[in-house]
Amino acid sequence: MDFIKLEKDYLEVLTEWRRDFHRHPEPGWLEFRTSAIIADKLENWGYDVYVGKEIILGKSLGVPSQAQANLFYNKALESNIQTKWLEKMEAGKTGVIGVLETGVEGPTIAYRVDINALPILESAAEHHVPQKLGFRSQNEGFMHACGHDSHATIGLGLAEQLMKRKDQLSGKIILIFQPAEEGVRGGNAIVSSPLLEKIDYLFALHIGTGIPKGTFVAGVDGFLATSKYDVTIKGVAAHSGIFAEKGKNALLASAQAALALHSLPPHSEGMFRVNVGTLEAGSGRNIIPSLAKMQFEIRAENTDINAFYETKVEQIFKGIEAMYDVEVELNKVGYAINVPSDLQLAKVIKEVAKSQSSINEVIEYRDFKSGSEDATFIMKHVQQQGGLACYSIIGTELAAGHHHEEFDIDEEDMLSAIEIWLNLPFSINPGVNRP
Repeated sequence: MDFIKLEKDYLEVLTEWRRDFHRHPEPGWLEFRTSAIIADKLENWGYDVYVGKEIILGKSLGVPSQAQANLFYNKALESNIQTKWLEKMEAGKTGVIGVLETGVEGPTIAYRVDINALPILESAAEHHVPQKLGFRSQNEGFMHACGHDSHATIGLGLAEQLMKRKDQLSGKIILIFQPAEEGVRGGNAIVSSPLLEKIDYLFALHIGTGIPKGTFVAGVDGFLATSKYDVTIKGVAAHSGIFAEKGKNALLASAQAALALHSLPPHSEGMFRVNVGTLEAGSGRNIIPSLAKMQFEIRAENTDINAFYETKVEQIFKGIEAMYDVEVELNKVGYAINVPSDLQLAKVIKEVAKSQSSINEVIEYRDFKSGSEDATFIMKHVQQQGGLACYSIIGTELAAGHHHEEFDIDEEDMLSAIEIWLNLPFSINPGVNRP
Protein backbone atom coordinates (compact mmCIF):
# COMPACT_ATOMS: atom_id res chain seq x y z
CA MET A 1 0.00 0.00 0.00
CA ASP A 2 1.26 3.48 -0.87
CA PHE A 3 2.25 5.82 1.96
CA ILE A 4 -0.76 7.86 3.11
CA LYS A 5 -0.15 11.59 2.91
CA LEU A 6 -2.36 14.18 4.58
CA GLU A 7 -3.29 17.50 3.07
CA LYS A 8 -1.06 20.34 4.24
CA ASP A 9 -4.06 22.44 5.24
CA TYR A 10 -4.88 19.81 7.89
CA LEU A 11 -2.06 21.39 9.86
CA GLU A 12 -4.33 24.40 10.40
CA VAL A 13 -6.80 22.16 12.25
CA LEU A 14 -4.03 20.60 14.32
CA THR A 15 -2.56 23.98 15.16
CA GLU A 16 -5.92 25.26 16.39
CA TRP A 17 -6.31 22.25 18.68
CA ARG A 18 -2.77 22.43 19.98
CA ARG A 19 -2.94 26.14 20.75
CA ASP A 20 -6.22 25.69 22.59
CA PHE A 21 -4.63 22.99 24.77
CA HIS A 22 -1.59 25.22 25.26
CA ARG A 23 -3.78 28.14 26.31
CA HIS A 24 -5.50 26.00 28.97
CA PRO A 25 -2.82 23.81 30.60
CA GLU A 26 -3.85 21.49 33.41
CA PRO A 27 -1.51 19.66 35.81
CA GLY A 28 -1.44 15.91 36.26
CA TRP A 29 -4.63 14.33 37.66
CA LEU A 30 -6.55 17.58 37.01
CA GLU A 31 -6.86 17.40 33.21
CA PHE A 32 -10.63 17.95 33.35
CA ARG A 33 -11.09 20.31 30.41
CA THR A 34 -8.49 18.57 28.26
CA SER A 35 -10.05 15.14 28.84
CA ALA A 36 -13.57 16.41 28.16
CA ILE A 37 -12.57 17.99 24.85
CA ILE A 38 -10.79 14.82 23.74
CA ALA A 39 -13.70 12.61 24.79
CA ASP A 40 -16.22 14.78 22.98
CA LYS A 41 -14.31 14.71 19.71
CA LEU A 42 -13.77 10.95 19.89
CA GLU A 43 -17.46 10.33 20.54
CA ASN A 44 -18.48 12.60 17.67
CA TRP A 45 -16.18 10.66 15.34
CA GLY A 46 -17.72 7.34 16.35
CA TYR A 47 -15.36 5.91 18.96
CA ASP A 48 -16.44 4.03 22.06
CA VAL A 49 -15.25 6.42 24.78
CA TYR A 50 -14.21 5.74 28.36
CA VAL A 51 -13.25 8.54 30.75
CA GLY A 52 -11.72 9.12 34.17
CA LYS A 53 -13.24 6.81 36.76
CA GLU A 54 -13.99 4.28 34.00
CA ILE A 55 -10.30 3.78 33.17
CA ILE A 56 -8.24 4.70 36.25
CA LEU A 57 -8.59 1.56 38.35
CA GLY A 58 -5.14 1.44 39.96
CA LYS A 59 -3.87 3.60 42.81
CA SER A 60 -3.44 7.28 41.92
CA LEU A 61 -0.21 8.59 43.42
CA GLY A 62 0.60 12.25 43.99
CA VAL A 63 -2.96 13.53 43.68
CA PRO A 64 -3.07 17.35 44.09
CA SER A 65 -4.90 19.04 46.95
CA GLN A 66 -8.67 19.31 46.90
CA ALA A 67 -8.39 23.10 46.72
CA GLN A 68 -6.35 22.89 43.52
CA ALA A 69 -8.68 20.22 42.18
CA ASN A 70 -11.68 22.48 42.78
CA LEU A 71 -9.91 25.33 40.99
CA PHE A 72 -9.31 23.38 37.80
CA TYR A 73 -12.67 21.61 37.92
CA ASN A 74 -14.42 24.98 38.10
CA LYS A 75 -12.30 26.30 35.24
CA ALA A 76 -13.43 23.33 33.18
CA LEU A 77 -17.06 24.00 34.10
CA GLU A 78 -16.67 27.54 32.78
CA SER A 79 -15.53 26.22 29.39
CA ASN A 80 -17.88 25.34 26.58
CA ILE A 81 -17.74 21.57 27.16
CA GLN A 82 -20.28 18.87 27.99
CA THR A 83 -20.61 18.36 31.72
CA LYS A 84 -21.39 14.67 31.18
CA TRP A 85 -17.65 14.09 30.83
CA LEU A 86 -16.80 16.03 33.99
CA GLU A 87 -19.24 13.84 35.91
CA LYS A 88 -17.02 10.86 35.08
CA MET A 89 -13.91 12.51 36.54
CA GLU A 90 -12.43 13.58 39.84
CA ALA A 91 -8.96 14.48 41.11
CA GLY A 92 -6.78 11.45 40.48
CA LYS A 93 -9.14 10.00 37.88
CA THR A 94 -8.86 11.79 34.54
CA GLY A 95 -7.79 10.80 31.02
CA VAL A 96 -9.55 9.13 28.09
CA ILE A 97 -9.48 5.87 26.15
CA GLY A 98 -11.11 5.65 22.73
CA VAL A 99 -11.80 2.29 21.05
CA LEU A 100 -12.45 1.67 17.36
CA GLU A 101 -13.87 -1.77 16.58
CA THR A 102 -13.49 -2.41 12.85
CA GLY A 103 -15.60 -5.59 12.85
CA VAL A 104 -12.91 -7.34 10.83
CA GLU A 105 -10.59 -9.92 12.38
CA GLY A 106 -7.14 -8.55 12.97
CA PRO A 107 -4.63 -7.33 15.56
CA THR A 108 -5.30 -4.99 18.47
CA ILE A 109 -3.18 -1.89 18.01
CA ALA A 110 -2.84 0.77 20.73
CA TYR A 111 -1.40 4.26 20.69
CA ARG A 112 -0.51 6.12 23.86
CA VAL A 113 -0.09 9.89 24.30
CA ASP A 114 0.15 12.01 27.45
CA ILE A 115 -1.91 15.12 28.09
CA ASN A 116 -0.85 16.98 31.28
CA ALA A 117 1.03 20.23 31.77
CA LEU A 118 3.67 21.42 34.27
CA PRO A 119 3.69 23.84 37.24
CA ILE A 120 5.78 26.45 35.38
CA LEU A 121 5.05 30.15 34.88
CA GLU A 122 5.14 30.67 31.12
CA SER A 123 7.28 33.46 29.73
CA ALA A 124 5.55 36.69 28.75
CA ALA A 125 8.51 37.90 26.69
CA GLU A 126 7.50 39.44 23.39
CA HIS A 127 9.73 37.08 21.39
CA HIS A 128 8.02 34.02 22.91
CA VAL A 129 5.71 32.78 20.14
CA PRO A 130 2.73 31.81 22.35
CA GLN A 131 2.84 35.32 23.84
CA LYS A 132 3.27 36.99 20.47
CA LEU A 133 0.46 35.01 18.80
CA GLY A 134 -1.94 35.07 21.74
CA PHE A 135 -1.96 31.47 22.97
CA ARG A 136 0.17 31.85 26.07
CA SER A 137 -1.12 30.00 29.14
CA GLN A 138 -4.19 31.52 30.77
CA ASN A 139 -3.62 29.43 33.89
CA GLU A 140 -0.87 31.41 35.55
CA GLY A 141 1.83 29.22 37.05
CA PHE A 142 1.11 26.32 34.70
CA MET A 143 2.16 25.69 31.11
CA HIS A 144 2.71 23.02 28.50
CA ALA A 145 6.49 23.07 28.76
CA CYS A 146 7.11 19.51 27.56
CA GLY A 147 5.00 19.19 24.43
CA HIS A 148 2.06 17.24 25.80
CA ASP A 149 -0.30 19.72 24.15
CA SER A 150 1.13 18.55 20.83
CA HIS A 151 0.95 14.91 21.93
CA ALA A 152 -2.76 15.26 22.69
CA THR A 153 -3.19 16.89 19.28
CA ILE A 154 -1.28 14.10 17.53
CA GLY A 155 -3.55 11.58 19.23
CA LEU A 156 -6.66 13.45 18.14
CA GLY A 157 -5.44 13.91 14.57
CA LEU A 158 -4.61 10.23 14.37
CA ALA A 159 -8.04 9.34 15.75
CA GLU A 160 -9.86 11.42 13.15
CA GLN A 161 -7.81 10.08 10.26
CA LEU A 162 -8.09 6.45 11.34
CA MET A 163 -11.87 6.72 11.61
CA LYS A 164 -12.01 8.13 8.07
CA ARG A 165 -10.25 4.94 6.96
CA LYS A 166 -12.21 2.52 9.13
CA ASP A 167 -13.30 0.45 6.12
CA GLN A 168 -9.65 -0.17 5.23
CA LEU A 169 -8.66 -1.30 8.73
CA SER A 170 -8.90 -4.62 10.54
CA GLY A 171 -8.87 -5.61 14.19
CA LYS A 172 -9.20 -3.07 16.98
CA ILE A 173 -7.62 0.36 17.53
CA ILE A 174 -7.18 1.71 21.07
CA LEU A 175 -6.20 5.32 21.70
CA ILE A 176 -4.88 6.05 25.19
CA PHE A 177 -4.83 9.69 26.31
CA GLN A 178 -2.97 9.17 29.56
CA PRO A 179 -3.06 11.67 32.44
CA ALA A 180 -0.35 12.55 34.94
CA GLU A 181 2.80 11.55 33.06
CA GLU A 182 4.78 14.33 34.75
CA GLY A 183 5.73 12.92 38.10
CA VAL A 184 5.28 9.47 36.50
CA ARG A 185 1.94 8.80 38.15
CA GLY A 186 -0.60 7.95 35.45
CA GLY A 187 0.89 4.96 33.63
CA ASN A 188 0.74 2.52 36.51
CA ALA A 189 -2.77 3.70 37.46
CA ILE A 190 -4.27 3.23 33.99
CA VAL A 191 -2.58 -0.05 33.10
CA SER A 192 -5.08 -2.02 35.22
CA SER A 193 -7.93 -1.11 32.86
CA PRO A 194 -9.46 -4.19 31.18
CA LEU A 195 -9.49 -2.13 27.98
CA LEU A 196 -5.72 -2.60 27.78
CA GLU A 197 -5.77 -6.39 27.83
CA LYS A 198 -4.38 -8.46 24.94
CA ILE A 199 -2.83 -5.61 22.97
CA ASP A 200 -0.73 -6.92 20.09
CA TYR A 201 1.14 -3.71 19.27
CA LEU A 202 1.64 -0.58 21.35
CA PHE A 203 3.09 2.68 20.06
CA ALA A 204 4.12 5.66 22.19
CA LEU A 205 5.87 8.84 21.12
CA HIS A 206 7.48 12.06 22.31
CA ILE A 207 8.30 15.22 20.42
CA GLY A 208 11.65 16.98 20.82
CA THR A 209 13.85 15.70 23.67
CA GLY A 210 16.92 17.09 21.90
CA ILE A 211 16.35 15.17 18.66
CA PRO A 212 16.81 17.63 15.76
CA LYS A 213 14.06 18.52 13.32
CA GLY A 214 13.89 16.09 10.43
CA THR A 215 15.11 13.15 12.50
CA PHE A 216 12.94 10.29 13.71
CA VAL A 217 14.00 7.70 16.28
CA ALA A 218 11.96 4.56 15.70
CA GLY A 219 12.69 2.88 19.03
CA VAL A 220 14.52 3.67 22.25
CA ASP A 221 16.36 1.27 24.53
CA GLY A 222 14.46 2.17 27.65
CA PHE A 223 14.26 5.16 29.95
CA LEU A 224 15.64 5.68 33.43
CA ALA A 225 13.75 4.00 36.23
CA THR A 226 12.73 6.58 38.82
CA SER A 227 10.97 7.16 42.14
CA LYS A 228 9.54 10.48 43.33
CA TYR A 229 9.16 11.30 47.02
CA ASP A 230 7.43 13.87 49.21
CA VAL A 231 8.76 14.09 52.77
CA THR A 232 7.35 15.80 55.84
CA ILE A 233 9.59 16.07 58.91
CA LYS A 234 7.88 17.03 62.16
CA GLY A 235 9.90 18.30 65.13
CA VAL A 236 9.15 20.50 68.12
CA ALA A 237 9.25 24.29 68.13
CA ALA A 238 11.07 26.17 70.90
CA HIS A 239 12.63 29.56 71.62
CA SER A 240 16.13 29.42 70.20
CA GLY A 241 17.64 31.47 73.03
CA ILE A 242 15.79 30.37 76.15
CA PHE A 243 14.71 26.78 75.56
CA ALA A 244 16.87 25.60 72.65
CA GLU A 245 17.38 22.20 74.25
CA LYS A 246 13.63 21.57 74.19
CA GLY A 247 13.37 22.01 70.45
CA LYS A 248 13.60 19.29 67.82
CA ASN A 249 14.95 20.95 64.71
CA ALA A 250 13.15 19.79 61.58
CA LEU A 251 15.16 22.16 59.41
CA LEU A 252 18.50 20.66 60.42
CA ALA A 253 17.05 17.17 60.03
CA SER A 254 15.92 17.95 56.50
CA ALA A 255 19.26 19.56 55.61
CA GLN A 256 21.11 16.50 56.91
CA ALA A 257 18.79 14.29 54.86
CA ALA A 258 19.47 16.34 51.72
CA LEU A 259 23.20 16.01 52.20
CA ALA A 260 22.91 12.28 52.86
CA LEU A 261 20.83 11.75 49.73
CA HIS A 262 23.32 13.59 47.56
CA SER A 263 26.15 11.61 49.18
CA LEU A 264 24.82 8.21 48.12
CA PRO A 265 27.60 6.32 46.32
CA PRO A 266 27.45 5.33 42.63
CA HIS A 267 26.49 1.82 41.61
CA SER A 268 28.94 -0.51 39.88
CA GLU A 269 26.32 -1.90 37.51
CA GLY A 270 24.88 1.32 36.12
CA MET A 271 24.13 5.01 36.40
CA PHE A 272 22.28 6.59 39.35
CA ARG A 273 21.09 10.16 40.01
CA VAL A 274 19.42 11.97 42.88
CA ASN A 275 17.97 15.47 43.09
CA VAL A 276 16.46 17.29 46.05
CA GLY A 277 14.22 19.74 44.21
CA THR A 278 12.47 21.60 47.04
CA LEU A 279 13.17 22.13 50.72
CA GLU A 280 10.99 24.34 52.91
CA ALA A 281 11.38 24.83 56.65
CA GLY A 282 11.23 27.37 59.46
CA SER A 283 9.13 30.37 60.39
CA GLY A 284 11.49 32.82 62.14
CA ARG A 285 15.13 33.37 63.06
CA ASN A 286 14.56 32.85 66.79
CA ILE A 287 12.34 29.77 66.52
CA ILE A 288 13.54 26.18 66.41
CA PRO A 289 11.84 24.92 63.22
CA SER A 290 9.19 22.30 63.92
CA LEU A 291 8.27 21.46 60.33
CA ALA A 292 10.17 20.80 57.10
CA LYS A 293 8.94 19.65 53.70
CA MET A 294 11.06 18.18 50.95
CA GLN A 295 10.53 16.89 47.41
CA PHE A 296 13.18 14.76 45.75
CA GLU A 297 13.66 12.06 43.16
CA ILE A 298 16.03 9.23 42.39
CA ARG A 299 16.73 7.83 38.91
CA ALA A 300 18.68 4.79 37.86
CA GLU A 301 19.72 2.99 34.71
CA ASN A 302 17.39 0.11 35.40
CA THR A 303 14.63 -0.94 37.75
CA ASP A 304 16.85 -3.17 39.92
CA ILE A 305 19.34 -0.37 40.63
CA ASN A 306 16.48 2.00 41.39
CA ALA A 307 15.08 -0.51 43.90
CA PHE A 308 18.51 -0.74 45.56
CA TYR A 309 18.50 3.02 46.16
CA GLU A 310 14.88 3.02 47.33
CA THR A 311 16.13 0.88 50.21
CA LYS A 312 18.95 3.35 50.86
CA VAL A 313 16.43 6.21 50.95
CA GLU A 314 14.39 4.43 53.61
CA GLN A 315 17.53 3.80 55.66
CA ILE A 316 18.52 7.46 55.48
CA PHE A 317 15.22 8.69 56.85
CA LYS A 318 15.13 6.08 59.60
CA GLY A 319 18.55 7.39 60.61
CA ILE A 320 17.31 10.98 60.48
CA GLU A 321 14.44 10.10 62.80
CA ALA A 322 16.83 8.59 65.33
CA MET A 323 19.50 11.29 65.05
CA TYR A 324 17.19 14.31 65.46
CA ASP A 325 14.32 12.67 67.37
CA VAL A 326 11.84 13.81 64.75
CA GLU A 327 8.91 12.18 62.98
CA VAL A 328 9.34 11.47 59.27
CA GLU A 329 6.57 10.86 56.75
CA LEU A 330 8.14 9.47 53.56
CA ASN A 331 5.67 9.14 50.69
CA LYS A 332 6.43 7.75 47.25
CA VAL A 333 4.24 9.86 44.98
CA GLY A 334 5.30 8.55 41.59
CA TYR A 335 7.55 6.02 39.93
CA ALA A 336 8.45 4.48 36.60
CA ILE A 337 10.31 1.42 35.45
CA ASN A 338 12.90 0.79 32.76
CA VAL A 339 11.54 -1.11 29.75
CA PRO A 340 13.26 -1.25 26.34
CA SER A 341 11.35 -1.00 23.08
CA ASP A 342 11.04 -4.10 20.93
CA LEU A 343 13.61 -3.92 18.16
CA GLN A 344 11.42 -6.07 15.95
CA LEU A 345 8.72 -3.39 15.99
CA ALA A 346 11.21 -0.53 15.69
CA LYS A 347 12.36 -1.99 12.35
CA VAL A 348 8.81 -1.73 11.00
CA ILE A 349 8.40 1.84 12.25
CA LYS A 350 11.73 2.76 10.68
CA GLU A 351 10.61 1.58 7.25
CA VAL A 352 7.36 3.54 7.54
CA ALA A 353 9.17 6.69 8.73
CA LYS A 354 11.58 6.50 5.79
CA SER A 355 8.62 7.13 3.49
CA GLN A 356 7.80 10.42 5.23
CA SER A 357 9.09 13.25 3.04
CA SER A 358 9.79 15.60 5.96
CA ILE A 359 12.04 13.06 7.69
CA ASN A 360 15.67 13.29 6.57
CA GLU A 361 17.16 10.74 8.94
CA VAL A 362 15.64 7.70 10.60
CA ILE A 363 17.46 6.11 13.53
CA GLU A 364 16.27 2.57 14.06
CA TYR A 365 17.20 2.18 17.72
CA ARG A 366 19.10 4.27 20.21
CA ASP A 367 19.93 4.45 23.87
CA PHE A 368 17.88 7.09 25.69
CA LYS A 369 18.83 6.81 29.33
CA SER A 370 18.41 10.48 30.23
CA GLY A 371 14.73 10.92 31.12
CA SER A 372 11.98 8.77 32.59
CA GLU A 373 8.57 7.75 31.23
CA ASP A 374 5.62 5.97 32.76
CA ALA A 375 4.49 4.66 29.39
CA THR A 376 6.92 1.91 30.40
CA PHE A 377 4.23 0.37 32.60
CA ILE A 378 1.93 -0.05 29.61
CA MET A 379 4.82 -1.27 27.47
CA LYS A 380 5.72 -3.94 30.03
CA HIS A 381 2.07 -4.96 30.37
CA VAL A 382 1.82 -5.48 26.61
CA GLN A 383 5.12 -7.35 26.41
CA GLN A 384 4.22 -9.66 29.30
CA GLN A 385 1.09 -10.69 27.40
CA GLY A 386 3.11 -11.53 24.31
CA GLY A 387 2.67 -8.26 22.44
CA LEU A 388 5.24 -5.82 21.08
CA ALA A 389 5.76 -2.23 22.27
CA CYS A 390 7.85 0.62 20.94
CA TYR A 391 8.56 4.19 22.04
CA SER A 392 9.54 6.64 19.30
CA ILE A 393 10.81 10.22 19.20
CA ILE A 394 10.15 12.77 16.50
CA GLY A 395 12.58 15.65 16.34
CA THR A 396 11.54 19.28 16.19
CA GLU A 397 13.01 22.73 16.49
CA LEU A 398 12.67 23.85 20.11
CA ALA A 399 12.51 27.47 21.21
CA ALA A 400 13.97 26.37 24.57
CA GLY A 401 14.61 23.13 26.39
CA HIS A 402 11.95 20.95 27.94
CA HIS A 403 10.54 22.22 31.26
CA HIS A 404 11.67 25.76 30.38
CA GLU A 405 9.37 28.79 30.55
CA GLU A 406 10.01 29.57 26.85
CA PHE A 407 9.48 26.02 25.58
CA ASP A 408 7.76 25.80 22.20
CA ILE A 409 7.80 23.45 19.21
CA ASP A 410 7.60 23.62 15.42
CA GLU A 411 3.96 22.70 14.93
CA GLU A 412 4.37 21.22 11.46
CA ASP A 413 6.12 18.21 13.02
CA MET A 414 2.78 17.14 14.50
CA LEU A 415 1.57 16.42 10.97
CA SER A 416 4.64 14.29 10.28
CA ALA A 417 4.09 12.28 13.46
CA ILE A 418 0.46 11.61 12.58
CA GLU A 419 1.36 10.46 9.06
CA ILE A 420 3.89 7.95 10.40
CA TRP A 421 1.48 6.56 13.00
CA LEU A 422 -1.40 6.53 10.51
CA ASN A 423 0.54 4.27 8.14
CA LEU A 424 1.56 1.73 10.78
CA PRO A 425 -1.66 -0.37 10.85
CA PHE A 426 -1.25 -0.96 7.12
CA SER A 427 2.35 -2.13 7.61
CA ILE A 428 1.91 -4.35 10.65
CA ASN A 429 0.52 -7.56 9.17
CA PRO A 430 3.09 -8.08 6.39
CA GLY A 431 5.90 -6.48 8.37
CA VAL A 432 5.99 -8.09 11.78
CA ASN A 433 4.57 -11.00 13.69
CA ARG A 434 4.16 -11.43 17.39
CA PRO A 435 6.78 -13.71 18.95
